[in-house]
Amino acid sequence: MADVLFYHLTRQPLEEVLPGLLETCLKRDWRVVVQAGSPERCQALDALLWTYRDDSFLPHGTSADGHEAAQPVFLTCGEDNPNGAQVRFLVDRAVPPDLSPYQRGVFLFDGGDPEAVMDARGQWKAAKAAGHAITYWQQGESGRWEKKA
Repeated sequence: MADVLFYHLTRQPLEEVLPGLLETCLKRDWRVVVQAGSPERCQALDALLWTYRDDSFLPHGTSADGHEAAQPVFLTCGEDNPNGAQVRFLVDRAVPPDLSPYQRGVFLFDGGDPEAVMDARGQWKAAKAAGHAITYWQQGESGRWEKKA
């Protein structure tokens, strides 16, 4: 079973949070799949990861780039895992595949969007029923992550 983490975004948007979490995964030598809720969002994340910092970028790709198996971070809006990722991020209410093959499943959801919060609650229940180990993180006053459950 996977460790499934829920990140409740309350202080920063996804665009500010995701790159740092991906950097942490790459430092641990984990391959990652980021599953977005739509092709448009996948394209936006692709652009973001090239430009999110002036002095750096995150190595990544999409199916349009080819060489899927070689990508340390693969962006998709489907259930594919062509790079053999150990970690799967789900953003923008993406519907997850079976998370059992992964070490970690990570849901990032916007606390200002009531539908996203309700969807995350449903995913929490499904992950718990599937037997995954679940943790819930929320941004505190300082913007740091605080483990809430």
